[in-house]
Amino acid sequence: MLNQDIIREATRLTRAGQLVEATALLQRMLRGENAPNAPSHGSDRIALAGPLIIDAKANAVEETDRHPQSEPATSAQPITLRALLDHKERRSGIGLRGIIKRPPPSTSDIVPEGAGFIEGMYSSPAGSRAYRLFIPSRYQGRPLPLVVMLHGCTQSPEDFAAGTRMNFIAEEQNCFVVYPAQPSQANQAKCWNWFRTADQQRGRGEPSLIAGITRQIMRDYSVDRKRVYVGGLSAGAAAAAVMGATYDDLYAAIGIHSGLACGVATDLPSALVAMRQGGPDHKVSSGGRTAVPTIIFHGDRDTTVHPNNGDQILEQSVRTIRTQKKVHHGQVPGGHAYTRTILSDASGRGILEHWNIHGAGHAWSGGSAAGSYTDPRGPDATREMLRFFLEHSLPQEQGRSI
Repeated sequence: MLNQDIIREATRLTRAGQLVEATALLQRMLRGENAPNAPSHGSDRIALAGPLIIDAKANAVEETDRHPQSEPATSAQPITLRALLDHKERRSGIGLRGIIKRPPPSTSDIVPEGAGFIEGMYSSPAGSRAYRLFIPSRYQGRPLPLVVMLHGCTQSPEDFAAGTRMNFIAEEQNCFVVYPAQPSQANQAKCWNWFRTADQQRGRGEPSLIAGITRQIMRDYSVDRKRVYVGGLSAGAAAAAVMGATYDDLYAAIGIHSGLACGVATDLPSALVAMRQGGPDHKVSSGGRTAVPTIIFHGDRDTTVHPNNGDQILEQSVRTIRTQKKVHHGQVPGGHAYTRTILSDASGRGILEHWNIHGAGHAWSGGSAAGSYTDPRGPDATREMLRFFLEHSLPQEQGRSI
């Protein structure tokens, strides 16, 4: 059976509720084994009762260096089919492990003293989403940049804020930060549904909700309309890539940590394949639009979302522009080495950055153990992401038209 035939058969099995069989078929394909021929079926298909669930498992990295005391503060999180209950699949990185209960972070881990972290709600015909908004202590009505942060699976705005410490860096730089919350009603593991066609389009589904929250903050507060940004982790990073592709007139730059390019998957089977080996090249297309400035972080030992996905995000953008390339190699003292690739346009402005973090797994680089799925050994993705964001702004005419 050819790979495309396998994917079609896995899709049919998924729609019929046979998730274990569908996953086994995909796993055989990913191992390069021959799959049995698909049986003949009639036209009757059983529709899915609810949204497919794709979420991520943060895998601890086995250390071979001389810093065993610096283990990343990672914990298990789901990022695959809910039917995968067998822990023996750990070798392939596709096993599901139960969500670890952890105490919520303290207020001092989430927001610096004197700043605000308030609750809000956005509603539209597409649905409703709660959010938390960080207001820096120096806000006095002057227009400030706004950063939209999309959490990963099983996370919450509070957890994501604590793990990334974005509020603390935003306090230094005097920026707003908003954290939309994905409820379990929309996805059982609270993952953004980045892999569904209906949630990859402007004016529809989750992209319209995230854009709606962004615009609501822009109406309610004094925001610099030319300096609005979106970033995320894992499923949130994949959703950020979708936002960059669908609302390039709203966001001046995007940040993708351990994520996937927009359009590499349209359903659960293709999402699983993309996570394990990268998406099919023909689906990684920017549609001929000018690339939105993008910063990418990906660990080269990520067994949840294959590092090939970081490279594909880079390729998706490079195809639309002529660039000059510079490569830097660095080492965090006592932490990870990394390769930083910078692509600049004809004027010399850096518009794409790719941080390949050597030895890192599926966790926020340089994050705090106060939140989940973080690796404190750096580099500091939060500081570098915000630095990159603030280097970019929308063209004047776009900033006026939003």
